Amino acid sequence: MTELGPFDGMDHDELKANAENSGSFPSRPDEFDRLWTPHRLVYIQHGQQPADNDCPFCLMPKESDEVGLIVYRGKTAYALLNLFPYNSGHLMVCPYRHVATYDEATTEEVAEIALLTQQAMVVLKNVSRAHGFNIGMNQGEVAGAGIASHLHQHIVPRWMHDANFFPIIAKTKALPRLLGEVREEIANGWARLVEGDSK
Repeated sequence: MTELGPFDGMDHDELKANAENSGSFPSRPDEFDRLWTPHRLVYIQHGQQPADNDCPFCLMPKESDEVGLIVYRGKTAYALLNLFPYNSGHLMVCPYRHVATYDEATTEEVAEIALLTQQAMVVLKNVSRAHGFNIGMNQGEVAGAGIASHLHQHIVPRWMHDANFFPIIAKTKALPRLLGEVREEIANGWARLVEGDSK
């Protein structure tokens, strides 16, 4: 005897009604919603990657903190504002050394990247009352790294209800403060934190 499939015995109208209902599919649905963004693949595959000698994460530490948007300089790594922030105070932590992926970083670089990430969270909580954070690294061009040749970790402060109709519908992000002002506030907050730790 042949086992009946989930759509056997349904008339045309019943089949049509169930055609878009994933709950009627033979396999068990999971809890994930899928956000299809094929345009992102084009950006990843054909994105403009800078040449190694034009890497912004190598060039920024050679500039003044104000020009490079640097908020803190450590021994092996430093923190700077993202030039195209998702939210005000969106920071990145980078090693000075030009390495592409986390596994290429030295033990000292990994330790300082972790320390600066923790400090960034404390500073952002203090100066901007962040409620939470998105923290992460895109490793390699295929994974969406905007600058794939130089390791960098994103620290994005989040607040309750910071995603509204503007970015969702209008594809526009309203940033209420200038980068220079944000950089100065975070840099001052970081200096206070480090001075407090050293006492």
